[in-house]
Amino acid sequence: LRLQNYKLQKHLMKKSVSTIIILIILLCIFGLFVCFKNSGAKVIKIITPTKIIVDLNRNNIFDEGEIICVPEISTFTSNILENQDNLAKALKINNDDSIKIGYLADEYAKSTLENKQIKLHFHTNHSSECKFADIIVDNKSYTELQKQEGFAIKNNTPLNLKEFQNKLVTAKKLSLVLANIKSGKYHEFNCKYGKNSSDFAVLPINEAELKYEKCKYCIKSNTRQNISPKTQKEEITQITPYETKINEIFKDENITFIVSDFTKVSKPSRECQHNFCKQAVRLINSAQNTLDIAAYGWAEIPEIKNAINNAKHRGVKIRLVYDKRNGKEYYPETTKIVKIFENAISDENKNNKTLTSMLMHNKFIISDNKTVYTGSMNFSTTGFSGFNANNVIIINSEKIANLYTAEFEQMYSGKFHTEKVRNTDLRTTNYDNTNISAYFSPQDKVITKRVIPLITQAKKYIYIPAFVITHNDLTNALIEAKNRGISIKIITDATSSGSTHSKNTKLRESGIALKYENFAGKLHNKSIIIDDEIVITGSMNFSNSGENKNDENCLIIENKEIAKFYREYFEYLWAKIPDKWLYNTVRAESKDSINSCDDGIDNDYDGKTDIDDSGCF
Repeated sequence: LRLQNYKLQKHLMKKSVSTIIILIILLCIFGLFVCFKNSGAKVIKIITPTKIIVDLNRNNIFDEGEIICVPEISTFTSNILENQDNLAKALKINNDDSIKIGYLADEYAKSTLENKQIKLHFHTNHSSECKFADIIVDNKSYTELQKQEGFAIKNNTPLNLKEFQNKLVTAKKLSLVLANIKSGKYHEFNCKYGKNSSDFAVLPINEAELKYEKCKYCIKSNTRQNISPKTQKEEITQITPYETKINEIFKDENITFIVSDFTKVSKPSRECQHNFCKQAVRLINSAQNTLDIAAYGWAEIPEIKNAINNAKHRGVKIRLVYDKRNGKEYYPETTKIVKIFENAISDENKNNKTLTSMLMHNKFIISDNKTVYTGSMNFSTTGFSGFNANNVIIINSEKIANLYTAEFEQMYSGKFHTEKVRNTDLRTTNYDNTNISAYFSPQDKVITKRVIPLITQAKKYIYIPAFVITHNDLTNALIEAKNRGISIKIITDATSSGSTHSKNTKLRESGIALKYENFAGKLHNKSIIIDDEIVITGSMNFSNSGENKNDENCLIIENKEIAKFYREYFEYLWAKIPDKWLYNTVRAESKDSINSCDDGIDNDYDGKTDIDDSGCF
């Protein structure tokens, strides 16, 4: 009997142990499941600001059960399949305005969540359509962010009434249309032909015009309302009406500042006629000991090539760093010019595709560790000939040269992009009535830490000739400056009208005067002029990549004479560009873009040149 009891106890003990082990395993599996559900997952698509698709199973496609709804709040949306009539009625907003503020909410949701890794804290409640979860993005509550922006609504009441009202004022100014993707036409919101397909999108009219035809039944006239006639008149009459030519070079004892009037150059050239080229040759010819060159790319300009060869023959040590991606250079002729350098290093990293995809986007020369030649100009035929609008600044300063040399040495040692270390030396040099500060991407976070503070301190005007503006925080800072009464004018390149990341539409809709250039060459400057006091310039585009990924340099120059010189150049270009392009877009290769149909350049990067491009028919 004792033996039987012992065996029974032993059996029960084994069973209990097995049960405990099974329970522990189940708890671990449940814990892993919970951990998995609350760990990072990628947002695939925004349906509405409170209804998103999240890649829960990490297979990069939308599967059943991957729609997540944000609990407790609602927002407007431009998705007209969503019924928001009751919400609009409760807040006394008409149908058009509800779609417009919904468009703003959608764009904010996209910029905040789309393609981001987020964390989800699931709720127990769910519906047949979606699972409910609080969203954490960049360690912040998405619900709280929606509240701060003024989009979040609860029990038919905006949670941030003041900001909601501000957004509504902005929304009312938007010129939006309903694009029927199936028919290829755009419509007013209430047009019956606009909703006869589920395949549609709400777009700014400027964007819709690039891709779709207007509906002849609902759109009888130009519906643009981006800039009121009064605003247009005020903005235009403040500009000096230059008609002939502008001075392209400024000099003092320590600085030479050069610009190019690309309205006068019909084709790029290999001849060394422009000051960009002449000054580069002069600098190379004057070098006695060293030339350090950082170049996004090169074109073979005979006089430049000869000057480099002559420098080599007289014993000048010449070093080069240049951009290379996937075994290729952006400018094919870079391979030829690299061969004449004995010391050339590219940024290609065969072990790291992410780093290789970033750009070594600098364009500077350091001569004898005392003179720096830099700016927005690529060392190309379109750059050296003045065909593109650029600026170059030549600075005689050992301190500035030392800063650029320290940056060059890091790249020459093989450290590019995010692998570099921030230089902690004092960045500003002073002489006479000039302060010059030099900064470098991505370590210095130039836009966030240097440019935006200067925008917020502007007192009179901000003029911007820039290839492209895609940086969200900079855009918001410009809109805030406009709202506090600062005069803002922007000229940007025609190609940016087709960029999905461009902030041009948003800037126009805020009331900022923005013109697209309509000439063959690129408006390639990356610069800002503030209050006849400050010029910001360099190789850095006003983009996230320019600030956080690429190798770039940026100068902040405090000099009234230089600022006035550059402001007059901007005003000249503004007056040369017809007022039509204040509220229209320009195709970079078309009859509207002067000389673009016979310049031998593929101006819009579509693989077709001049008469082969449909814009030139």
